Amino acid sequence: MSGSTAKEEAHGAADPQAAPLKLEEFLPYRLNVVASLVSQALSRIYVDRYGIGVPEWRVLVTLGQFETMTAKAVGAHSHMHKTKVSRAVSELEGRKLVVRRENRADRREAFLSLTAAGRTIYQDLAPGALAFAQRLFETIDPADRPAFERAVARLTEQSRILSAAADETNVAKSRK
Repeated sequence: MSGSTAKEEAHGAADPQAAPLKLEEFLPYRLNVVASLVSQALSRIYVDRYGIGVPEWRVLVTLGQFETMTAKAVGAHSHMHKTKVSRAVSELEGRKLVVRRENRADRREAFLSLTAAGRTIYQDLAPGALAFAQRLFETIDPADRPAFERAVARLTEQSRILSAAADETNVAKSRK
């Protein structure tokens, strides 16, 4: 065991503070934790009341906002993979909350919209979701809110740039 104890080996390092990367200080991880906790708390508003999960909620709210969209457009707007969108749409269709209408110009895709029942749920859940967001936002000092909004916008934009660059790198590697 070259001088280390079993406890140290079980934890992977003699001094965790000396580790070059500490998960709890790593910005991407911290953002993910915040997003996950917020999503879990928010989901209680619609899971218990309407029996829908996060992907279904995102599709429902996106269609509530834009009225009619393709599944591809819903995925792009809500940052969901096409498989998740497809499953969510199928679930919502099965519950008669979403209706699919063929796109005559391109039969490979369909237009999605909320049914009357779907619109009723959207209008019912919107005030609770907005109140939740307001309670969350109120934890930020009013003087800090503009800086927070700028920081979120900058992090979002930089993440898009880094993602696109990673995609380009992966495409270039796959061509070799």
